[in-house]
Amino acid sequence: MHEPATLPSVNPSQSYWLQSLSPVLKGHRTTEDLPEEADVVIVGSGITGAFAADFLLRHEHDGAEGSKEKKSVVMLEAREVCGGATGRNGGHCQPQVYLAVPEVAAFELETYEFLKTLAKEQNIDCDWVSFTGVHAFYSAPMFETAAASVHDLQQTRPSLGSQLEAIRGTDKARLADLKVPTAHGVIIQKKAASLWPYKLVAHVIEQLLPFENFNLQTNTPVTSLSPLSSGGWALETPRGMIKAKQVLLATNGYTSHLLPKFADLIVPTRSQISAVLPPNSGSQPAELKHSYLFAADPDVNDGTNAPRDDYLVQRPLPGGEIIYGGGRRFAKNLGVGVSSDEEVESQIAKYLRSNLSPPLDLTPPGKVIEGEGELKASYEWTGIMGYSRDQHAWVGQVPESLGGGKEGGLYICAGYSGHGMPSAALSGRAVVRLMLGLDEPQTVIQGGKIEKREVLPERFRVSEERLRRAREECAQVNGGWEVNSFATLI
Repeated sequence: MHEPATLPSVNPSQSYWLQSLSPVLKGHRTTEDLPEEADVVIVGSGITGAFAADFLLRHEHDGAEGSKEKKSVVMLEAREVCGGATGRNGGHCQPQVYLAVPEVAAFELETYEFLKTLAKEQNIDCDWVSFTGVHAFYSAPMFETAAASVHDLQQTRPSLGSQLEAIRGTDKARLADLKVPTAHGVIIQKKAASLWPYKLVAHVIEQLLPFENFNLQTNTPVTSLSPLSSGGWALETPRGMIKAKQVLLATNGYTSHLLPKFADLIVPTRSQISAVLPPNSGSQPAELKHSYLFAADPDVNDGTNAPRDDYLVQRPLPGGEIIYGGGRRFAKNLGVGVSSDEEVESQIAKYLRSNLSPPLDLTPPGKVIEGEGELKASYEWTGIMGYSRDQHAWVGQVPESLGGGKEGGLYICAGYSGHGMPSAALSGRAVVRLMLGLDEPQTVIQGGKIEKREVLPERFRVSEERLRRAREECAQVNGGWEVNSFATLI
C-alpha cells in the first residue's frame, strides 16, 4: 500500500524551464492577505489549473433574473506559478496514438491541435515547434508489438492510423537519415511538438490577472482539506484558512496529500531530466528535425530488470541544448512513491550525460567528433509525475468514498501518468464544464463526417465503477502500476 504524497518540496532542483520566471507572476499575490472565501478554489497552477481557470473566468454563467454571474476564483500554488510537473517536464507535446485506446488518442490529438492553434493565434512566446516524433526501438520484440498496433489502427481506425508509419530495421538508409542507425525499427508519429511549457502556462495566467474576480496566491501550500457542515470546503494553509463552495484539485502527483484515499490510485513517481550540451567540433551542432523516444526491453546486463524509456527534444540553435530525460530504470523502485524533487540522482545524471550517442547520431554533417565520454549538462533536475493505477487521468467530482464529502463540491483533474501535456489543457476545461453543470460540446460536422469535439474520454471520468475496476483489475508491478513503456515525463 502506498503512503500519501507529501507537500511539494521547499527547495526543488533547478529546472531548465524555470531558470527565468515571469516578473509579473514571481511571488505574485493578488491581495496581501489570503481571501477568507471564494466561489471556487483551484489548487495548482500548472497546465491543468491554468486552463481550468481560463475557461471558468471567460465563461459567463446565467444567474438570477437573467443576469450574468461572475464566480470568484482563487488559485493557490504551493510554490511559484507552474512550479510542479508542467514546469519540470521534458518539453514535449506528443499525443499517444498507437499506445492509447482510440478515444484517448483522439482526445490527445485534439488537445495537441488546440495548443498548437492557441500558441499561433495568440503569438505566445513559448518556442512551439511542430515536427514528427521518432519512436526508436532497440529490441525487436518490442518493435514488432508496436508495429502490429500501428497496422491494426491503419486497418480499423484509418483517421488515427494515418498519423503513423512503421519503418523496419532493414531500411538502413532511412534509419540513418533519422539519426537512429542502430535501431531495430522506428514508428514515426506525424504530430509532435516541442515547447517551453512554463512560458505557455505563464502567458495563460498573466492574461487572467486583470479579471477582478480572479485572485492568485503563490507560495501558499494547502496543508489540509475538509468539508464544512454548512456545505462547501475549508482549505487550511500556513497563511490561514479559506472557504470555498467548490474546489478543484489540479495537484497531479501530490493529490493524495489532500486526499489520502487516492494514495493507491494516483502515485507520485519521480523522473529525471538533463539539458545536455551537444557535441560539436568548434562549429554549430547538428540540428535535429524530430523529437525522439528510445525504447528497449529490460537489459539483463544493466541489472535493472526494467525497460528503457528515454526521450528528448532539442532547443533551438545556435545553443541546441538537448533536453534528455529517462534512465528511471536506475532509480530505486523506479522512483515510485517519491514526492520530493529536491534530489538529482547521480547514477541517472551520469547515464543521461553518457548514453545519448549512440543511439542517436549527433555528429554534425561533414564533421568528426573527437574524443568520447560524458557530455556536459547545463541543468539537471527532477520532477514528480502522478501515475494512475489504471493508466488514465482522473477527471470529475470526487465521490464520498474517496473523500468527496456528502454534499459534493470537490473535483479532481490529475493522474496523467507522465503524459499531461497532450491531455491536461482540455481535461481542465472539461472538469470546469462538470463543475458548472454544462452540457458536453455538441456534435458538429467536420470534413463531411459527424464528430464530437472536445469530449472527455469515458476512461478519464471518476466513478464508483471505475474505482472498483481499478482496484480489482490493476495489479501492482515492480512497486508501481502496469503502465506502457512510454508513460514518461513528456
